[in-house]
Amino acid sequence: MIDIQAIKEALPHRYPFLLVDRALEMSEDEIVAIKNVTINEPFFQGHFPQYPVMPGVLIMEALAQTAGVLELSKPENKGKLVFYAGMDKVKFKKQVVPGDQLVMTAKFIKRRGTIAVVEAKAEVDGKLAASGTLTFAIGSGKEREQSKKSSFFHPRTVD
Repeated sequence: MIDIQAIKEALPHRYPFLLVDRALEMSEDEIVAIKNVTINEPFFQGHFPQYPVMPGVLIMEALAQTAGVLELSKPENKGKLVFYAGMDKVKFKKQVVPGDQLVMTAKFIKRRGTIAVVEAKAEVDGKLAASGTLTFAIGSGKEREQSKKSSFFHPRTVD
């Protein structure tokens, strides 16, 4: 099991955009993690105040972050960033609401250089909530260092 401190070491994301609470299982090519969905999530203030539903795009982001935890926990990728390169065959099957626990599984099906393809799914109470094939690119690590130096008034540039 990987706790939130280890997740924060792997991922650069922070509140309100860190969407993985704990990794339950990890192997070389697969990870199972959870996201506890609470009414305190900032997106529920506007999506939708009278009927709070987690936006599908954030479920997919949580799945991407889950894959990122696995990839960025590897010694050769420490300090790097993972960037979305594509999503295919995305389907939403169940609404995710406050009180739900997303159980997210990401399985790497292809790696070629810095590009990886992942089959991912999110379940609530054993029922499929969302799934899709995610493609991402692993950055060099320069982006993460540069982001520490940048500010609102000094746009970052990547060499």
